[in-house]
Amino acid sequence: MAIIHGGQLARVAKQYQIPEQDWLDLSTGIAPFSYPIPEIPNKIWQDLPTISSSLIAAAKAYYQAEYCWPVAGSQQLIEKLPALWNEKVNSEHSRSQKHVYLPKVGYKEHQQAWFKGDYQLHFYQEELPTFIEKNSVVVVINPNNPLTDTFSITQLIELQKYCEEQHALLVVDEAFADIFEAEFSFVTHLNNTANVIVLRSFGKFFGLAGLRIGFVCSSKAWCETIQDNIGPWSINGPALYVAELALKDKSWQKQQTKRLQIQSHKMIELLKKQLPSSNIKANALFVTVFNENAALIYQLLCKNAVYVRLTDEQDALRFGIADPSQLQRLSANLAHIG
Repeated sequence: MAIIHGGQLARVAKQYQIPEQDWLDLSTGIAPFSYPIPEIPNKIWQDLPTISSSLIAAAKAYYQAEYCWPVAGSQQLIEKLPALWNEKVNSEHSRSQKHVYLPKVGYKEHQQAWFKGDYQLHFYQEELPTFIEKNSVVVVINPNNPLTDTFSITQLIELQKYCEEQHALLVVDEAFADIFEAEFSFVTHLNNTANVIVLRSFGKFFGLAGLRIGFVCSSKAWCETIQDNIGPWSINGPALYVAELALKDKSWQKQQTKRLQIQSHKMIELLKKQLPSSNIKANALFVTVFNENAALIYQLLCKNAVYVRLTDEQDALRFGIADPSQLQRLSANLAHIG
């Protein structure tokens, strides 16, 4: 079954019969400020894509990782992990059932991938699992999307040790972690740990989701396994070229962090004023508004050509961060529906 995500403007525009170009699209958690695309040499377009040592060095420095490897967005690996883990477990252990532990509310592609892999799904939310089956998998989304909730390094280290005792795999999805200090990331505590895979997005913070590139940080063995299983040319050359430049550009990264924080704060103040009965949670890439009338507000916004993400539970709206001009339009529309 296809999962409904943000960023599906064509579908929503058709549903409400409003031309796509007339919409204000705040339906994703992708930064509204994009890393500037430089002139790309013809050779990059003409040659088969090559994952260079300089790109790997740039990624290692940016993520503070001992081992990492690029993938065609986190989604590529999310889909492949069930089969990769099955192969590893079946070669080392026997088991009658397959188990995975996932946040009840979170990026649903994780749930879909493990369900398709014939895993028995177990859910948690505010507290990390305290009991897991041997040879199982635990998925942590940190920070959570769309709830914004986070787990501390201390909590994750404790979970990792328990997973190690149970011969279990810990998958930490850090798609939105770029907006935090480096110490927030579990990558800085991997130490070549054999049972942990950390997924890092590129497109969200750098505002270039269309490049379809991300990175996996893990042990040397897992990086080699992933490299062997994603094929030689799964990421296009221009994406590799731009990503390397962006990962090295510390000045732009600092500027991006600052302006995202500023716009996030302005959005929080606006949403508090315009939707006063709501519970608002936020980080520097999206704001989630919990409201008992979320579905109605979503419909009213859509009728005014404002597209935000109605959560799967239909109890909240996730707003991507708006740039200054978008924020003015959002304010006017919220005042109108209010």
